[in-house]
Amino acid sequence: MRLTALLSMAARVVVPKEYRYGTNRPWTEAAKRRNPPGKRRRKVFVEPLEPEDWTVLKGDMVEILAGKEKGKHGKVTQVFRRRNWVILEGLNTHFRFIGKTRDYRGTYIASEAPLLVRDVALIDPSDRKPTLVEWKYTEEGERVRVSTRTGRIIPKPVVERRDGIVPLQWKDGPKDTSPEDTLEKTYVPSLKTLEEEVMEKLGIQEDRRHRKSYWY
Repeated sequence: MRLTALLSMAARVVVPKEYRYGTNRPWTEAAKRRNPPGKRRRKVFVEPLEPEDWTVLKGDMVEILAGKEKGKHGKVTQVFRRRNWVILEGLNTHFRFIGKTRDYRGTYIASEAPLLVRDVALIDPSDRKPTLVEWKYTEEGERVRVSTRTGRIIPKPVVERRDGIVPLQWKDGPKDTSPEDTLEKTYVPSLKTLEEEVMEKLGIQEDRRHRKSYWY
């Protein structure tokens, strides 16, 4: 699916006031099955967390602080800010039985369940131990995460796209459009019709004009 089509679907989606967010996008069929029209689901209370207070990002290494996987380290693969959830790669998994039909017995698949963001802590790269962090600004004005225990900056994770490209490390090739060419103004708007512009390009002189018409 093209990115423009995905963004257009996300822009058109309108959810009810009491919509219950999950791990599926609101416009997907899985989300529609869980939130059918007219069905009232039990309200879920989510701890309010301001966007500027959110310190865990996709690609971070964190340690689980509670639950059966307590003490394990994992990489954040998904973030759900509507529910204060994070999903770790290969951790907090449960098995689901799917695909059973008359001709097939079905199979079990492993599914990673979300964790509350308060149940994980960022790993300080300097000593590989969990730490609390806070947002600060450098002398250059860059907003960074700083460990409250060691005072060191925790860099933001480098996230790869699905095609394996890292946007921050991308270098333009000979066939890529340069930023200068992209910003170059090549179109000059005018009130002429397409036919008049073509005739002007080809040097065709035409003095005839359309007869005026009125709608009344």
